[in-house]
Amino acid sequence: MADKLPTSVTPAIRRLSVGLLIGQGVLIVSGGVVRLTGSGLGCPTWPQCTPGSLTNTPAMGIHGVIEFTNRTLTFALAAVALALLVMLWNLRKERKDLFWLTFSLLASIPAQAVIGGITVLTGLNPYVVSLHFLVSAALVVFSMLLVNRAYGRTGATAPATAVRPRQTIRQLSAVAAVCTYLAVVLGTLVTGSGPHSGDSTSPRMGLDGYLVTRIHVLPVYLLVAVSVILLVLLWRTPGLLRSAAVLLIVSVVYQGAIGYWQYFTGVPSLLVGLHMVGSSLLLATGTNIVDLALRRGRDQVRAS
Repeated sequence: MADKLPTSVTPAIRRLSVGLLIGQGVLIVSGGVVRLTGSGLGCPTWPQCTPGSLTNTPAMGIHGVIEFTNRTLTFALAAVALALLVMLWNLRKERKDLFWLTFSLLASIPAQAVIGGITVLTGLNPYVVSLHFLVSAALVVFSMLLVNRAYGRTGATAPATAVRPRQTIRQLSAVAAVCTYLAVVLGTLVTGSGPHSGDSTSPRMGLDGYLVTRIHVLPVYLLVAVSVILLVLLWRTPGLLRSAAVLLIVSVVYQGAIGYWQYFTGVPSLLVGLHMVGSSLLLATGTNIVDLALRRGRDQVRAS
């Protein structure tokens, strides 16, 4: 069987890596749908959906369907990660970056399922729910790194003639990524203190919603400023980094606009869902630009 597996990075491998990235984002949105529709206990137990049944039953209604669909998506992502790991078997020594990133994704998906189970068994404890989301956020980051390496933008096959970005660009890209991750982490406190608990019986964090929201936007303000500066500095330099800066600022503007819109309109479910889409985009674009800025080709030269 090993003789039939790829010995180089093929289009199929690249497509699977993109599929994992998209799938992780969809999983975040799917989890948001579970919470926003009050379906967090649609499957009231774990690992079964209901005592005596691994799947949802008609008696559980639409909430059972939504929760079980979210659980099923986790297994679908595990299957994609396993397929990619198998395809990378002959490259496990030559392309350790791809192999071990995929292995990490595959190993993390079952762990994510277990955390999801603990979430249900604790009655949607908001701190466990936050951990559940943050693991998904980390998987988006790893998936973005995997895509860049599968396409040869970074990692072992980064172009040998690539010019290393000047130090200012590298530093600002790192700040943008840190602000992105910090904003996402702090956003879980806002969510845990908000009205959408996933079930009417679930507890909340009990934090001051106004205060945690003000804290949450502090790294966002810095991210906006850094993103604008990056775009200005890279505007006259066509290439992957400029494209990454454009994607980053588009994501920042989208996420910021949705965030303020939902805040001033009473946090409606639809806008919260769109904000979660923005979280996935922001995690991917923030990771993308720092990964590209810090890449090292074999014969890179420092930009003047």
